[in-house]
Amino acid sequence: MTDFPGAPTGPKPIDAAGGRRLRVLAAMSGGVDSAVAAARAAEAGHEVTGVHLALSANPQSFRTGARGCCTVEDSRDARRAADVIGIPFYVWDLAERFREDVIDDFVAEYAAGRTPNPCLRCNEKIKFAALLDRAIALGFDAVCTGHYARIVDLPTGERELHRAVDMAKDQSYVLGVLDADQLAHSLFPLGDTTKDAIREEAERRGLAVAKKPDSHDICFIADGDTQGFLAKHLGTAPGDIVDTDGNTVGEHDGAYGFTIGQRKGLRIGRPAADGKPRYVLDISPVNNTVTVGPVEGLDVLSLTAIRPRWCGTAPGADGRYTAQLRAHGEEVPVTATLADGELRVELDTPARGIAPGQAVVLYDGTRVVGSATIAATGRRAVPA
Repeated sequence: MTDFPGAPTGPKPIDAAGGRRLRVLAAMSGGVDSAVAAARAAEAGHEVTGVHLALSANPQSFRTGARGCCTVEDSRDARRAADVIGIPFYVWDLAERFREDVIDDFVAEYAAGRTPNPCLRCNEKIKFAALLDRAIALGFDAVCTGHYARIVDLPTGERELHRAVDMAKDQSYVLGVLDADQLAHSLFPLGDTTKDAIREEAERRGLAVAKKPDSHDICFIADGDTQGFLAKHLGTAPGDIVDTDGNTVGEHDGAYGFTIGQRKGLRIGRPAADGKPRYVLDISPVNNTVTVGPVEGLDVLSLTAIRPRWCGTAPGADGRYTAQLRAHGEEVPVTATLADGELRVELDTPARGIAPGQAVVLYDGTRVVGSATIAATGRRAVPA
């Protein structure tokens, strides 16, 4: 755990309303984090209502078992937690919106040769767009979730999004899509606490989900087989696997089944001339080819990102930041420039396995500056 200056202490969530009692809608997934977040909001004196999001027209088709996400049993766990906390509880059907904005987008991105992050898209389109919009329309002041991140209120009345104190659980990367207006109506009560402490607190509160396992997989892929899921939706599309010289070294059943940086499962017939492993360097849906090459070909030196969303002030000319390029990746020092609505990022040191479709999130210390979708990467030249 890392301590940051000014980190909030105690169980109370950050309150931008000067201490007044808020009407809070607590998103309760059925897991331990969202249950404790709702309990903390209620303990802080807010008027809390719990809501579970039904994200599948057939919940049994989503991952079963105690995963803490989107199944029927998760809905029941969320209801039991709300009963223990003593707050009203409802289930909202957002299945159609989830299918359109998350599942269909996931399939379309892979079909276009990109690598999407469905959890980030769910936060942007469902939890902090559809859910928050409906909450505000119903008269709620804020939405409360169990994300590990911190909101810091400035004397000016503005709010900043910061990393969680527990860096091992920090989820600020997937929250980088939130804009200033959404931050103004958000509560993240767990940002100052470790996961172990949250489980202990859940036990003290008598919440049955205290020992429920975390969810790590894509909720709408029931068996965890992403390639099989994509094949079902996109069908087979045989094509060539080629090396950096354009020579055919193998065949595939669909370019969508590969990701940048992939090493295993390439089904390449003959070894490389140098005897070293080969990795996926490029995926081209235009000619349905997958290009493989040496690991050095994965070194990304720069990138261009589109659809930027800023948590506060947008970066100016040649701003110095750190960037996180994957959900569980390390930060790298960068120079970022916003030009013609695109974010252009130069990396101080090369990063590997970065693919179009992923998000780049900029940080200024622990503060989240904003997020954008990677459209293109500039790589180190690889000798033929």
